[in-house]
Formats: sequence, structure tokens, C-alpha cells
Amino acid sequence: MIRYLKSRELFAGIDRMPALGTPVSARTFEVTSPSTGELLAELPDMGVEETRAAIDKAHCAQPGWAALTARERSDILWRWHQLIVDHADDLAAILTAEMGKPLAEAKSEVTHAAAYLQWYAEEANRIYGETISAPSTDRRMLVIKQPIGVVGTITPWNFPASMVARKISPALAAGCTIVLKPAEQTPLVAGAMFALAQLAGFPEGVVNLIYASEGDAIGRELCSNAKVRKISFTGSTEVGRLLMRQCSDQIKKVSLELGGNAPFIVFDDADIDAAVDGAIQAKFRNAGQTCVSANRLYVQSGVHDEFVEKLAEKVCQLSVGDGFDPGVSIGPLIDKRALAKIESHIADAVAKGGIVRRGGDRVGMEGTLFQPTVLTEVSRAMTVAQEETFGPLAPIIRFQDADQVVREANDTIYGLAAYFYASNLKRVWRVAEALEYGMVGINTGRMSSEAAPFGGMKQSGIGREGSRHGLEDYLEMKYLCMGGI
Repeated sequence: MIRYLKSRELFAGIDRMPALGTPVSARTFEVTSPSTGELLAELPDMGVEETRAAIDKAHCAQPGWAALTARERSDILWRWHQLIVDHADDLAAILTAEMGKPLAEAKSEVTHAAAYLQWYAEEANRIYGETISAPSTDRRMLVIKQPIGVVGTITPWNFPASMVARKISPALAAGCTIVLKPAEQTPLVAGAMFALAQLAGFPEGVVNLIYASEGDAIGRELCSNAKVRKISFTGSTEVGRLLMRQCSDQIKKVSLELGGNAPFIVFDDADIDAAVDGAIQAKFRNAGQTCVSANRLYVQSGVHDEFVEKLAEKVCQLSVGDGFDPGVSIGPLIDKRALAKIESHIADAVAKGGIVRRGGDRVGMEGTLFQPTVLTEVSRAMTVAQEETFGPLAPIIRFQDADQVVREANDTIYGLAAYFYASNLKRVWRVAEALEYGMVGINTGRMSSEAAPFGGMKQSGIGREGSRHGLEDYLEMKYLCMGGI
């Protein structure tokens, strides 16, 4: 990885980031490339003691950080944003090395991460209260907003740069301090971003990083420590349930962005070429390893065959390989478990009548590369129609009736993202309102933006990230009633 970096000093300091004033265990763990198996780094393996020390630092620093003016916090966030922009190529190289996604996608993610910092640097200056008309002339009634306090954050491996920025930038803008535990598979880009945060001028203790090979003990400490006032987590619904239970004794605030099972619906009045392009984006970006990835592709009978043929043709043009290789569209899956899951979903579908139209196999005997795959004749009885695959597998389900497909799309415990393609305006409104999802892409396969609220319904999570609404999740509302005036 070092050979791809312009600023080797940035990488050299990553392993020292948690040591800034925090005791660090002598234990270590290795970070390896999912593409090549290459050892990328050996990091301190931190535990409860180090986490508690980081929480104490954040707790001590929080009053001072909150006492700064909004403009002062904004200026530091702006400097961090600019440093990330200036080092985007190196951050992308680190991200590709540890996560595997193609370098162009990694660069796009780093740019997206910087956009969140820019957005919340601006939003820091727009934290407003309100005045309320009092019932009598001798009193005044006001509402003010104040930061929650110390925030414990846990970020996933699939977007290790943008998730760091999306979670902590609104918290910092609001006046909160941070203890972050990145995924053990992809901690290096978080370390590099925190090194840049130090250069940006954050006061000691405001941003704190925990490296660890296991997250259970770290999560328990963050949830049980009374100095932590809020938990923000992105990951599986199963882990989200566990964290929510652990926070319940203290009635601790939580923001949870959890699993999905996104439907992608193509109606017979859709622009089929546009729908195919949207499906490529929504299904195969990041090798299908996104929480908003299209997991069930429903195509109306009248356009089913045309859509399948055009999608299969497009899929043939996708190149699979090491993320650093020129022209690669799809990088490796994150690990062997992800590889086994996609293979089991395909095997189950084929055993129940599914047909593999394209792909369906590993690429090479070593590593975790897998062909982008199109699967047809899919039924609701198949595992792939019920569970999130988290891989480059597009299962296509034929449907007849619009009301029926909306019922099937909603028949899941998840409600994160949904997509559909249609041109009839009446249908667009009816389907958009009927889908039980926090985000709906209409005639587009990509909808994430720092200006828009990101989050789900049902068991896909609580709260929103991004937009002005993301800032509210880190603020407490306080009512002031002034008498005798």
C-alpha cells in the first residue's frame, strides 16, 4: 500500500493515533488486504481500560469544546475538511488497500466524507432556539438547544471513511466530544482521518480513537459508562438490538443505522435502459456490500425479459479484480464468510428452481473475488428473497400487479431503502407513499447526499444522519420559563 501514497508520513502516524494521552495495550492485531492477503499494519489492540480512559478524556474536554462559539467549532471543521480534500488520493489508497473497493470508488467515498464535514461546518452556525408566546405578561418562555455530551460511535467496514465523517461531524458541530471505534477490518483510513483532525486543531480529548480486534467489550463499556450520553452505531440489526438493550438501563440515547433488504421495482412504464443503469449502481456498487444495496429486483412481466437481457449484457462489462488495477469495477468481498454467504444463497436458489443467467462463481481459487451474478426465476421461498446477501448478486423476481409488488416489497422487518422506476405520475406518487422505507429512490439507483436525511423505518434503525435533521440527534432541547419579568 505504501507504494501508492504521496505522503508516507500520513500512514506512518496511524498506529500512534490512539496513544495521544491514552494508555495503550501491548497487545496488537493485524490488518490485511482482502485482495492480496498482504499485511498492511499491526495496530494496538485496545480494550476496556483504554476505552474508559478515552471516555474520561472526552468527558473532561466536552465542556470546553461546547463553550467555544459555533464559529470557532465551524472553523476547525472547515480546516479538517480541507485537509481531507488535500490528502484525498492518499486516503483513497489506504481505503482501497484495507477494504478492497476500486480506487475510483474509494476516491468518491473520501470526497463524500469531506462533503459531510463541509456541510456540518456550515450547520454549526445554524443551531437555533425559539421563543414561545407566554400566557401572561410577567413571564417569558424560551427553548434552547445544547449538546448531548460525550458520544460513543461505532462505524462499519464497508464505508470506513464516509461513515466516520457522517457520524462525528454533526456531533462535533453541536459541541459534543467523540470516542470512535472503527471496524477491525478497516481501521487505517479512520486513523489517517484522525491524524488530519489533529492537524486541523481539535483540542486534546475532543476526538478519541479506539483500535480493537473485537468490539464486544468496547461496545459494553460505551453503553454502560454513564459519562457517555449517546451511542451512534452503523451495522447489523442483530448487533443494534444488543446495543439498544445495553443502553436501556441508563435510558441512553441511541442512533442506529441497521440492516436492509432493499427492493428495486421496475414497472412496465419505466425507461428500461435507465432502470438497468440504476440497477447496476444500486446493486453492484462496492461489490453489493452496502446497506442500501438493491437486494430484491422486482420486474413487471411486460418488461421482464427485456430488462434481464439488458442487465445481463451490462453485467458482462463489469471487471472484477484488485481495486488498484486500472479499469476494475468490482473489488473483493470483505472476507471468506461473505464469500460463503453469497455461494449459499445461489445454491439455495438453484435448488429451488432459480437460474443463473450470468456469473455465479468465484474468480480464482485464492482471495474473495466473486463474479457479478444475475439470477432469474426467483421466488419468495428462496433465502435470497428473505435475507440481505451483501454481495454482487442480483436476484430478479417477476411480478404482475402493482399493489401486489408493493405488499411484497413491504413484507420484511427492514425499512431502510427502496427503489423503483416508473413514468406514470399517479403511480410514482402512490408507490412512493406506500413503500415503508425511510428512503426511496425514484428513477435513480443512487440517492445518498450530505444534504438529505439518511436512515430507516422498522428494524432498520432509529434516527437520521446527514441534513439538518442529523444535527438534531446530538442536541438536547431545554425549555426555559422566566417569571417575574
